[in-house]
Amino acid sequence: MARFDDRKPVSAADCEGFSRRDFVRALGVGAVGAGVPWIGLPARAADLKPSKGKPSPSDLSETAVARFYKSLDKTQRETICFPFDDPLRSVVKNNWSIVKPKIKDLDKEQQALCREIMKNLCSEEGHERFMRQMKDDSGGFNAYHVAVFGEPGTDKPFEWVLTGRHDTLRVDGDSVTGAAFGGPIFYGHAANGVDDEDAKHTDNVWWHQGELANAIFKTLDDKQKTRALVEDAEEDDQKTISLKGSKLAPIGLAIADLDGQQKAMTTKLVEAMLAMFREVDAAEVRHCLEAAGGVDKLRLTFYKEGDIDDDGVWDIWKLEGPAFSWYFRGSPHVHAWLNVAKPA
Repeated sequence: MARFDDRKPVSAADCEGFSRRDFVRALGVGAVGAGVPWIGLPARAADLKPSKGKPSPSDLSETAVARFYKSLDKTQRETICFPFDDPLRSVVKNNWSIVKPKIKDLDKEQQALCREIMKNLCSEEGHERFMRQMKDDSGGFNAYHVAVFGEPGTDKPFEWVLTGRHDTLRVDGDSVTGAAFGGPIFYGHAANGVDDEDAKHTDNVWWHQGELANAIFKTLDDKQKTRALVEDAEEDDQKTISLKGSKLAPIGLAIADLDGQQKAMTTKLVEAMLAMFREVDAAEVRHCLEAAGGVDKLRLTFYKEGDIDDDGVWDIWKLEGPAFSWYFRGSPHVHAWLNVAKPA
């Protein structure tokens, strides 16, 4: 297996004046609105202007999506293309085929374009991890499925969606207002093709995130651990990451109640997830989180259910705020659901 450096920092390029450094400084800053959209609304064409702090139609993945769309013949468009407002666009699942054809059913040029889109959607480290995950879970990238919504390459909103086992990923050029990643996403991994992983999640490309979450738990005192740990895990589906706004239940441990070091560890946990993705998506998540009150508004919950080998290393946990929901279900292998938006 390739060796990954889990300590590798995310780039700190400034993004609309809101960089990784600004994100760390923004702990606990801001106020949150009363409600948050689930998937967001189409942006106006006038809004689709290049920006360093969020994706734009001129970014590398987005321009490749436009070329991919242009390459499709009439039959292909009838099979894998849909109106932008089709309900299928907002679906997120752990294992599904958004359309029947696989990437391997496309011609060689179109397959290469899909690989180009995927490569530019990730950081270098993230791409390496995703490629290993896809190989283990489905035999490789070409076994996955892609669909196009809207009309890429025009002034109209669009989105490219990739699905398959353990992935729902999106490219939208910021066509979906107020939603990071263009809407909720999913990633996961059954390391080496083994569904029932060992307690250490050997070779799982995402378990380093679980280790960082458990490192926070170890720093808690007994009273904090009691608040943070609950019995039953939440359902393994997209409803778990619906955004609750001001109706967020006081379950788990409020990050606002932690000390400075523990808050910094929580920021490090979020950054470990963002390190998988291109910087414009990471910057948009940071901006959304800061606009909703920062890390102080998040709550961290661990679940006794699914504790592999009963070792007290919690395989299932959730980091959630009014406009941020990240559910990491590491039992029997990793399923991770993620939804981030700006407050309504």
